[in-house]
Amino acid sequence: MSAKVPNPIDAYVGSRVRMRRLMLGMSQERLAEQIGVTFQQVQKYEKGTNRIGASRLQAIAGVLAVPVAFFFQQDNSQPLSTEGLGAISGLEDLSDFLTSKEGLSLNKAFMKINDPTVRQSVLMLIKSLANASEPSVVHAPPAAEAPFGLRN
Repeated sequence: MSAKVPNPIDAYVGSRVRMRRLMLGMSQERLAEQIGVTFQQVQKYEKGTNRIGASRLQAIAGVLAVPVAFFFQQDNSQPLSTEGLGAISGLEDLSDFLTSKEGLSLNKAFMKINDPTVRQSVLMLIKSLANASEPSVVHAPPAAEAPFGLRN
């Protein structure tokens, strides 16, 4: 029997619930208590395993102090659509990053930088650090160029 794959929109809405909850520093237990479910149910909502009904989503929005539309926005100008959402590879990684403590902290700090030049510099720094952390292939020198003491 194959595992049921969450609907991409349910997963997206759940990731937005998680992101907002973490932004507020709220635990799953506290959110669950506020909306009248178990923390395991909140986990399922956040993973997209279980769909969030309209009345429950309204309650979550109230507790998290955001409009319901917050859970469906991809950016400020476009409502959420299924077009291309399921086909984006790495969406899970992005969601995991944005809802991690480090990712959330990095994102908050980055958004406080108003100067576009400084933002670009930070981005270049992060890219160079990421490239530097990738393992590089070490090639052994040809036998004729082997250092003294390593020749046969």
